[in-house]
Amino acid sequence: MAAARPGTRDEGKAFQRAGGKARAAAANMPRLILEARRIAATVIHGLHGRRRAGSGENFWQFRRFVSGEEARRIDWRRSARDEHLYVREREWEAAHTVWLWPDRSPSMAFASALVRESKLERAIVVTFALAQVLVEAGERVGIPGVMRPTGSRAVIDRMAEAVVHDPSERTSLPLGFAPAPLAEVVVLSDLWSPIEEIRATLAQLSASGAQGHLVQIVDPVEETFPFTGRVEFWEPEGNAEITAGRAENWRADYEARVARHRAEIRAEVDRLGWSFTIHRTDRAANDLLLALHSRIGEGNFAAVMSRGPQGAQFGRRA
Repeated sequence: MAAARPGTRDEGKAFQRAGGKARAAAANMPRLILEARRIAATVIHGLHGRRRAGSGENFWQFRRFVSGEEARRIDWRRSARDEHLYVREREWEAAHTVWLWPDRSPSMAFASALVRESKLERAIVVTFALAQVLVEAGERVGIPGVMRPTGSRAVIDRMAEAVVHDPSERTSLPLGFAPAPLAEVVVLSDLWSPIEEIRATLAQLSASGAQGHLVQIVDPVEETFPFTGRVEFWEPEGNAEITAGRAENWRADYEARVARHRAEIRAEVDRLGWSFTIHRTDRAANDLLLALHSRIGEGNFAAVMSRGPQGAQFGRRA
């Protein structure tokens, strides 16, 4: 959405404060790192783990033998202590790569007076925190075109350094990137790009069989369109401007266009088996982090199991 400036440029100062310049990113990064670590620690403390049964070497749990299973799977030593037969289950170990894409384009720098941080800052904080949570769970994470996958415990520091020193153009969507089969992609963006660009990006990311999650991060004014009277709007990435004489008369049309845009996105992700989440910057970042953590890996686990032992090997590749 374009920024609004009712008479003055006060609403647009957010773009100047966090307009994607390297110095601004470097200045904000220590605060964002601390916030990401705080959120990650809070979420990790409340998690019950991501373990599941599957092919691996580490013991997970005993469970009752089910009629029809192969007798060789019975753990006779454990079964001898009870009147039931038990199977020794091992922990699923097909760790895979999760690619995280925080949109750092100019439109993400917007922050209205209703919030404390911009869409850009929220995207970076959630990206860093999610990376930490995933690494703690044994996964590898990277940023397309910015940082190669890593399982390092210092993943937040590595990501911050890569983002600050990234000389490439700050595009809204990960262009020219094709993840390996069974990798997973998380895109955190305001998703105000034309639907044709979003469809093309999703087709490219999912062509190899990768699973993914789209997160639309929006400022509350982009949801409610609270503007009244004479308001000037401008496009931060295209420099287009438009003036509304009575902005309140535009609200119904705006809400209809947003609903239609989201319906088109949802139809595309549903077709691909991806997930779609809308997150407002006046909501807690913890909520989004928990939702993403619960969804990541589920689709890949089902895909690997359907392919059998050979398919599990793909889960170890980027």
